Amino acid sequence: MRSRLYTLLALAIPMVLARMTQSVITFADAIQVEHLGSHSLAATATGGLNVMGLVILPQGLVFIIQSFVAQLSGRGDRSEAPRFAMYGLGIAAVAGLVGLVAIPAIDPLLSLTSYSPAVRHEMGDYMTIRFLAIAAMVGTEALGNWYGGLGNTWMQMVAGVITMVVAVFCNWLLIDGHLGAPALGVSGAAWAAVIGSWLGFGFLVVAYTLGWGNAPRVQGHIRHHLSKKEFARVIRFGLPNGANWFLEFAAFQIFINIVMSSLGDETVAALNAVLAVNSIGFMPAFGLASAGAILAAQSIGAGKRDEVWPQVKTTLLCTLTWMGVMGVVYLVWPESILALFDSKHTSLHMVTIGTTMLLISAAWQLFDATAMTLSETLRAAGDTFWTAAARLVLAWVVFTPAAILVVMVWGGGAVGAMLCLVGYLALLAALLGYRFRSGAWRKIELIEPKLV
Repeated sequence: MRSRLYTLLALAIPMVLARMTQSVITFADAIQVEHLGSHSLAATATGGLNVMGLVILPQGLVFIIQSFVAQLSGRGDRSEAPRFAMYGLGIAAVAGLVGLVAIPAIDPLLSLTSYSPAVRHEMGDYMTIRFLAIAAMVGTEALGNWYGGLGNTWMQMVAGVITMVVAVFCNWLLIDGHLGAPALGVSGAAWAAVIGSWLGFGFLVVAYTLGWGNAPRVQGHIRHHLSKKEFARVIRFGLPNGANWFLEFAAFQIFINIVMSSLGDETVAALNAVLAVNSIGFMPAFGLASAGAILAAQSIGAGKRDEVWPQVKTTLLCTLTWMGVMGVVYLVWPESILALFDSKHTSLHMVTIGTTMLLISAAWQLFDATAMTLSETLRAAGDTFWTAAARLVLAWVVFTPAAILVVMVWGGGAVGAMLCLVGYLALLAALLGYRFRSGAWRKIELIEPKLV
């Protein structure tokens, strides 16, 4: 147990730090625009979530690259890994083109929401700019997971730190206009994210090309080894994961843009402040779960499937402990935490609503830790279709209708909306636990059998 814990933490710490940089960016965006008013906070935070609504499908798809490369490493075939990075970069390029084509649809779609004109205008500008970085965001996830599959989680951490430092600095530079830069407000936060994303991605491209981080060197003739059949296999196992993330997140977007927007801008701002705080707990736990998934995939690749459950238990111990501690923090200091998002004391109603939301969010921490750990392990084994189906049924057949009924029909308000989230995550954790215990993942062959 102790050796497994050490192995997990050695692999996980850089991943935790990498995911924490994403949390810091989300948190910093909210903090650095809050002085502009609740409408700017709502536009920036919700605009960021809406951008993720498009990016999350290709990001979920390229996440499967980690599973392929980890299983190849476990099998002793690291030299075959470089072409999987190329598959991921190809997907990133396509995603970037789709993002550019989708820009004209942003304003018409926002016109269908109940946001105030000020929020819709600022959110439209923010999303238009952020769409310019979709290729970089997906490419960073692809190469970061490629390195992770090889057992090197430091490279994604470095890329994350570069992105974070640049984004936070450029926020300071461009939101209010410092050092002679223009004061762009919400648009400045968008440009900061774009600049940071491309610089972080650029680092990983250079590292991959030059073979940094003890990675197999990219050979000039790698294109001759690319296989349509193998790429189709990446799509086959990755697409359910990406579609799962996309459609589940789409249900959450409806929840925010339709259900929550009907409660007013301050309620939306409060929810986004709570989500920014929760990301501080979620992202490190997700890094732990992903590290555990790498070790599980390596065991599967080595033909040692019986070692997966002990690894899962160790990972669960870590994720449950971390998110349990965060839940206690939310319970003890909710008002002090939410006050960070109202430095000028102009949105006391937002702080009051947010405090209640943050208290309720403490109830889902352990469910979320369990769900993400089991989901990542099943993904590492290639069991992506069933988990996608389970999540989508819960998101669209249970959560979304329940949220609409509770909030828009029965008048449950913000409290009712948050309780729907708690129920959704509890059911998800139970379903994924059932799936893992069934052992169906043991029969899945993610990588093609090695020819003898």
